[in-house]
Formats: sequence, C-alpha cells, structure tokens
Amino acid sequence: MARSGSGGQGRFIGDDDYKSSFKEELEKTLDLETWSIGLDIERLIDDIRGQVSHSSTAEEDIQATVRAGILGNLKEYTRLDVAGVYQASEERLRTVFEALLFPGRVEAVSSIVASHDSLPLGITQLGVAVVGYGGMSGTFSQRLFRKELSTEDEDPIRAAMECMGARHERSGTGRRDMVSALARRGLRDYAERAILLDKSQAEWRIGQGNPCSQGLLTGSGYPRLLMASLKMLSRLIGGHKKFVFVPHAMEERGYLTLGHALRPGEYAIIKTLESDSAHAMEGWSYPNEEYRGAALSFVRKYCGDILIGLFRASEHAPPSLFFAHREHVHVAAHIVMADSLIHPRRGFPMLLEVADSSCRGVFGTDSFQGLVQDAFTRAGGKYQYINERRWQRQER
Repeated sequence: MARSGSGGQGRFIGDDDYKSSFKEELEKTLDLETWSIGLDIERLIDDIRGQVSHSSTAEEDIQATVRAGILGNLKEYTRLDVAGVYQASEERLRTVFEALLFPGRVEAVSSIVASHDSLPLGITQLGVAVVGYGGMSGTFSQRLFRKELSTEDEDPIRAAMECMGARHERSGTGRRDMVSALARRGLRDYAERAILLDKSQAEWRIGQGNPCSQGLLTGSGYPRLLMASLKMLSRLIGGHKKFVFVPHAMEERGYLTLGHALRPGEYAIIKTLESDSAHAMEGWSYPNEEYRGAALSFVRKYCGDILIGLFRASEHAPPSLFFAHREHVHVAAHIVMADSLIHPRRGFPMLLEVADSSCRGVFGTDSFQGLVQDAFTRAGGKYQYINERRWQRQER
C-alpha cells in the first residue's frame, strides 16, 4: 500500500543541491562565525529588502521570457491543436454568469473530514455538500469506526498483546497512521466525484483538485477502491463531460511560473492530463499487474481527453489551475473565471468557497466534537480518552 522511494525519505540529498538552492556552501552556513549575534534588526531588514528586490526583478524577467518564448509557442511545444493563450471577454463572462451560474445550472462540491482518535476508538466522519447559487442541493455523510479490541476473543491476554503491538506499530515515533490517512484521502476524493456525478442535477459540475487524483488512480492502496474509482471516472469523463476542477492551491511551481506570465482575463490551455497521470502511477506498488494494467488502460483511454489549463481572473489575483474535458474546455474556463470575479483579489471560484463553507457549517469539528463528548459522557464520563492532546482532526 506504500509507494516505494516516495518523499525522498531515507536518502542523502547531496551538498551540491544545497549550494544550488541557497547559493552558498553548507560549510559556510554551519560556521557560527558567519551567524549574527542577537536579532541584528538593521542587517535583517537590509538582507530581506535586498533579496526581495532582486528576486522580484528576476521573476519579472522570467515572466516576460515565458510569455514571449513559451506561452506564445504552446502549440509547437505540446503538439496540441487547442493549446494556446486566450482572452476571456467581459461580455462573454457576463453572459456565462447570467445564463449558467446565476440560474443554478452549475453546482459545486466540497468535502470535509473530521476525526476522533483515542485509545479505545477511532472515528472518522466524511461529509460532502453540493451547492449552487439556487441553494444547497444536498449533503451526504459517512462514518467509519476503528476498533482494535474485541470483547469476544477467547484468549484476552493474547488479544491484548496483539492490540498493543498493532497500536505501537501504527503510532511509532515520527509516523502517522498511514493506513487511515490513505483511506481518508481516497474515500474523500471518490465521494466528492461520485456525488458530483450521481447526485448533482446541474448541467455543469465544479470540483476541487485534480479529477484523476493519485489517490484514485492508485486506489490509495485499496484494490476495490481503485476499481470503483476507475469505473466512476470513466462515466464522468466519457459520459457527462461538462465538468471543471480547480485546485485550492497550486503546488506545481512549473505551472505557477506559466500562470504568472498570464495577463488579467487570460487563460491558457497547456497540455493533456495523460502524462501527469502516468507519472502519478510510477513507483506505486500495485497488488499485481492486473490492477496496474487496469489503471494504465484507463489513463490511456480517458486522461488524454482532459485538458490542463491556467487562468488569471484579475490583476491582483494569483493564477489558478483548472481541468476540463476537451469538448467543453472553453466554456469551462469562462465559468470558473466568471465565478472568480465575484472575489477578484482571491481569484478563485466563489461557488467552491460557498460549498466549502456550507460543508463546514453542517459537518464541522465543533458539532462532531460535541457528539463524541456526549457519547463518552453517556458511557460513564470516561474523559481521560477525550482529553488526549491530539484527539481530533479536521481536514479539508
């Protein structure tokens, strides 16, 4: 269930990488004679101002080069006929908002995960909300309970020893409960997309993140989740097609560099999702070649129909990534740009923000915490379990 060699853990990075990143030898950093004594506020201000000024100028030069040399030649670089930079006119953005967004013909989905993790019991609640500007279309929830002890074991001492061993392995120093974390992430990705596909009634659907996330293409380590995900995504991509996905944060700095070279009101179509999806599968330990083959076959058949684009809604907004079907990519770009202009400094689709707020309002940690506390109270006031320091967690 784990990826081999992921995250760079357990290996040396290399002193040359350090010098390349920080433009000085590691020995100089380690030499305490080069360190300032105390805060040294004047030197701190000079250093930060100088570095910010230099970096800003260098970034502007890069953006000009990217715009002229890369964005202007996307078709040649990608060999994708639809690749290029497009201007979204104010008139068309207004039409899209008035004809699609405002009447409720577009709905967005968001989810939240709240967890209680104490010694006797782990509880995970997944909540999903679907909303449009006409109101909330529906909320859906699922709860998972992890119990490590059984009251029916014939050998209670052996059961207790096995339970302690499992708990020690699951919560070793510096480790997270990776099984639960992978399950939560994969189930949340699946639930968002499945509910958007089968429970939303709108013509257009907006989701968060990459539609074919790594958690779905690998099943997060669970074969049944993998096969269910591939089946569901096949219907979304091959059947519905009118969708657009926008990540809350853009972590790929290569895409971010391209996005910052866009002018306000522009969007760019840069490539298909096929190569990125194939890369997400690399290094993952599938149970056997049948499952790897099924995932690879899906990527080859469907991910080439999903286009990756970038848009910049306004002058003060950062760029955002979006994913849409090639048959409707231009309408999809106008939908997310029109919706983002409601909050021009944020530059992010407001409908996704509304879905997120609605989801937190219904399934937030406070109400979940109250239910758990009440249950422990009714069980005899065993507060030593709910007072553990990291007893709850809320995830987007």
